[in-house]
Amino acid sequence: MEQINRTKYQRLVVKISGEYLAGEKGFGYDPPILEQLASDIEELIALNFSLGIVIGGGNIVRGRELKAIDRRAADNVGMLATVQNAIVVSEILKQRKIPTLVYSSFPINKITSYFNYQKVDRSLKEGVVCFFSGGTGNPFFTTDTTAILRAIEIKADLVLKGTMVDGIYTADPKKDPAAQFIHEITYTEAIKKNLQIMDMTAFSLAKEYQIPIKVFDITMKGHILQAVLSKNIGTLVFE
Repeated sequence: MEQINRTKYQRLVVKISGEYLAGEKGFGYDPPILEQLASDIEELIALNFSLGIVIGGGNIVRGRELKAIDRRAADNVGMLATVQNAIVVSEILKQRKIPTLVYSSFPINKITSYFNYQKVDRSLKEGVVCFFSGGTGNPFFTTDTTAILRAIEIKADLVLKGTMVDGIYTADPKKDPAAQFIHEITYTEAIKKNLQIMDMTAFSLAKEYQIPIKVFDITMKGHILQAVLSKNIGTLVFE
């Protein structure tokens, strides 16, 4: 397995979908998945990577699916779901003696710390795993955008986007048997080919600020670390 020079990527932001935490249940939390995720994160910490984590809220609620209420209020509900997920995973890590802090994009003083890039920078340098919850703090933005925004603010070297597939293909591999796997692609090529890697706001930010993105299969044990170390795991998007 071809290895990447690990000194190239030291400060990471991992984007995890909320649906992943639910497993086959489709809602809530699957304990074996939480333990696997904690184990995978523990591998990164053991190698002294600095780690920020953004988790979606889809295992609890998706704001855009709450059609019965105003979209702004619905997105606020979705952002609160991301806070819940951050707290759950944070507590699982603490059971393994891994120091964590949950930051929120809006103040919830008794539960989280209010996001401040300077405080986060200090926390990361001290080896604390930092969770970035509450989305961007504004409606109409996804947690993909949150991940890229926080990566820019903390000067991360790489954003790891954990998905249910092993990377980016020329087409949907579930629908098109001729779809080909892509190991590396530039932002410009991805836009030209209309590859739906992230929402356009997130992708445009990543392109403008030159934040490389690694799309990989998070369901495979040990793949978070391998996505950082190996060129053969996942798809790297860069310029």
